[in-house]
Amino acid sequence: MSGDEGVGGKGRDDRGGGMHGDDRGDGMGRDDRVLATTRALSAFIAPFLLVAFVLLYGFPGETKRLWAWPIQSHLTSMLLASAYLGGCYFFLHVLLVERRWAAVRAGFVSVALFASLLGVATILHWDKFSHGKVAFWLWAGLYFTAPFLVVAAWLRNQGYAASPAPDAPRLARVARWVVAGMGGLAVLTGVVLFVAPTWAIGVWPWALTPLTSRVVGATFCLGAAGLWVLVDDRWEAVRVMRRVQLVMFALILVAALRARHELLTDRPLTWVMGAGFMVLFALSAASAVSDAVHRSTPGRHTVRPQAH
Repeated sequence: MSGDEGVGGKGRDDRGGGMHGDDRGDGMGRDDRVLATTRALSAFIAPFLLVAFVLLYGFPGETKRLWAWPIQSHLTSMLLASAYLGGCYFFLHVLLVERRWAAVRAGFVSVALFASLLGVATILHWDKFSHGKVAFWLWAGLYFTAPFLVVAAWLRNQGYAASPAPDAPRLARVARWVVAGMGGLAVLTGVVLFVAPTWAIGVWPWALTPLTSRVVGATFCLGAAGLWVLVDDRWEAVRVMRRVQLVMFALILVAALRARHELLTDRPLTWVMGAGFMVLFALSAASAVSDAVHRSTPGRHTVRPQAH
């Protein structure tokens, strides 16, 4: 079964999230649709992320003039920008392409965590921001409201989540635990950066401040999406996440090359993290290629359907 196929023809609105019949999220209403309100939120958020990506990735040395606060490290700017473009891709996919809530709901959980942490970081480091700039008020407005909007959208759309089909393609057990393990490691790294920035600054591969340590930590916590496979091990639950991951990892690797003079090569974590990102990018790319080959071969599937 293709991850882009809808479930059940009756009572389904493919594109706009319009509803037929039962509108309460039970019975026939549980058709796994992506609601119009969810798409509307995606349409609202995506342009902010695209503009932020252009500013931070295209002009990492101009944050004093263009951004909500001056970011000294170009690599930090571009890391955050990588997350923004990955997020923009995700929300545009929700808006324009995806029809099934199961394929994107994990992303909303990680975005809510990311936005919440950035809102907290803004409060903790209020004095570090450039309060006289429009960029700051856009930042503050977004991260003081986005967590509530994203959680509200998730809760409403979750009311329409359908039970998995018995023949739905699922991740193999090893793949499931690998994805969950990588997600857990990313979240653990993010938590350490956020709650212990002073310690993290001393071991991190490039120079950080307490504020940027927490911002980088929030970015790593986007890996929480990988933990969702412990709840839902269907292949479609990770399909979009893998594409977002490819976008982010490619941009991060290019950023590391662009700002290689900032890397502290005397720190072991620099080499460990560099190798880790390259391996993860290679695995994600190989998985995407393999999936494309299998989809183009009649009668073959990326993973074997398993019944509950």
